Amino acid sequence: MNIELENNFVELLEKHQNIVHKVCRLYTNNQDAHNDLFQEITIQLWKAYPKFRGDAKFSTWMYRVGLNTAITLYRKSKRTIKTQEFERVSFKIKAVEYDDTEEQQLKLLYQAVHQLNDIEKALVFLYLEDKKYNEISETLGISEVNARVKMNRVKKKLKTILNP
Repeated sequence: MNIELENNFVELLEKHQNIVHKVCRLYTNNQDAHNDLFQEITIQLWKAYPKFRGDAKFSTWMYRVGLNTAITLYRKSKRTIKTQEFERVSFKIKAVEYDDTEEQQLKLLYQAVHQLNDIEKALVFLYLEDKKYNEISETLGISEVNARVKMNRVKKKLKTILNP
């Protein structure tokens, strides 16, 4: 590959790497799994980059590749490997007047999202990223109407999970 292509890829990856981290957080429960998934998504992005035509924004294309990679690996790992809870391996430094309300709400949200299937997780992720339904549909390869219907069903499902 030529050096210009490589430099463009590295620049775009650095600019949008938070997308990959968010996908990894959604589909993993510990730091090692997060790092492995990040590496795998990066590899898949690099392999697919020469075919990136620019029909969609780079970030939209990155969501699609990242989510497809995560879903594929998630399905494979679901059959074989049991991961640790993310909270067991992460640490927190708390100040005396630390308010963990937001953190607790996020923890509950992640626990609820982990109960969803892989497509529902992707929908919630993109929705929470403030993506418009046309971008969500393009990223997931479904119609815009289907994305809206599925999202409404997921919202009801999450309400049931969070408020039994």
